[in-house]
Amino acid sequence: MGQTIFGLRGAAHDPAAVRRIFLDNAANYRKDDLQLRILRPGLGNGLLTAEGEEWRVQRRALAPLFSPRQTADFAPAVHRVGRAAVERMSRRRDGAVADVGVLMSRLALEVLEQTLFSQGLGREPSAFQRAVSSYFETIGRIDPLDLLGAPAFVPRLRRRRGRATLEFFDSAVDAIIAKRRTLLSQGAEAPHDLLTLLMSTKDPENGRAIAEADVRANIVTFINAGHETTANALTWTLFLLSQSPEWRERAEADADQAFDSEGVVATEKCETLRAVFEEALRLYPPAAMLARQAIAADQLAGVHIPAGAVITVSPYVLHRRKGLWDHPDAFDPSRFLGERRDRIDRFAYIPFGAGPRVCIGMAFAMQEGIILLAHFLRAFRFELVEGHQVMPIQRVTLRPRNGMKMHVKNRVSVKSSTAEEFSL
Repeated sequence: MGQTIFGLRGAAHDPAAVRRIFLDNAANYRKDDLQLRILRPGLGNGLLTAEGEEWRVQRRALAPLFSPRQTADFAPAVHRVGRAAVERMSRRRDGAVADVGVLMSRLALEVLEQTLFSQGLGREPSAFQRAVSSYFETIGRIDPLDLLGAPAFVPRLRRRRGRATLEFFDSAVDAIIAKRRTLLSQGAEAPHDLLTLLMSTKDPENGRAIAEADVRANIVTFINAGHETTANALTWTLFLLSQSPEWRERAEADADQAFDSEGVVATEKCETLRAVFEEALRLYPPAAMLARQAIAADQLAGVHIPAGAVITVSPYVLHRRKGLWDHPDAFDPSRFLGERRDRIDRFAYIPFGAGPRVCIGMAFAMQEGIILLAHFLRAFRFELVEGHQVMPIQRVTLRPRNGMKMHVKNRVSVKSSTAEEFSL
């Protein structure tokens, strides 16, 4: 394992150093061995974990799947999920208690069903939720043996416990692909979804299709990383709004006017909802820690970086660094409005990463988050259960340690809370 350069400290969270690592000299910094050792058992060698030319081939082939036009085409599916969720949630008693983190996870999976797998996941969404949670609590945790640099053949107890999860994902993905291939072999028209695009897309430079193993790896990546990050971002957003009556009212007002006569959200007009969502991503970035390993020696912020050194850049730290942000620990969405937004250094705010490896689904996630927020905030008000302890915990993504227990109240009639719990 490479050495970590502790001498960088705050310098690693200087925007100039971040820019050099992720953009200007990105070819010199690969994902480190520890990170790959954690992610690859569950995610395979997909876009999130591939390196070098293999990554470039996948990125070129997958980029059209998330073009602005393609992303906009998926908006109606997100609306269907939002409307259905509001209808279901409206059936429970006003003020009932929900673990919002669980609800958002379920909804994010439903969005994937509508966009990536329009024939369905082939499993109950609750089964996927349990599998994803198991993955993050077992395989997705750093094992002490990894920190000590033990060889890969030395058994890791948590990974043994996570074998059932990996087997679940393998069988689920095989079933998803087989079902789609059966449909296509029968001459039926392929659904216009990401799975069809993923299975039919070709590298624009050489015309080759994506390898079967890479198709499978990217399906698992989209299910795990794709839905988990959006679900967490929505959860943290609703929590932060519950702690700020002023911004909650402003966000609700934005949601009220966001819908046109056909019930569609014009996301480009939702300036307040976008700012609220972006501020939540600043304070609680789903990917709270990024690490890169230097291939060759380099200089960062005046510090010599030897070949093999591991540099950790934490968006959680970067986004709260004094000198880069006014009142950095405060929830203040106005920093993403008007002229204040223009003053934010591009490399001081990296919730989706930066440079060539910036999250390919960034626009998709932003669109999904704003649309779902508009649906929820127009219909409900979310209030944190009194005494509920909220603490972030890093499990590949930044999750609330104890869940996010909230009262869900109808905005048309905000009455006293009940202790009744409900789920989707």
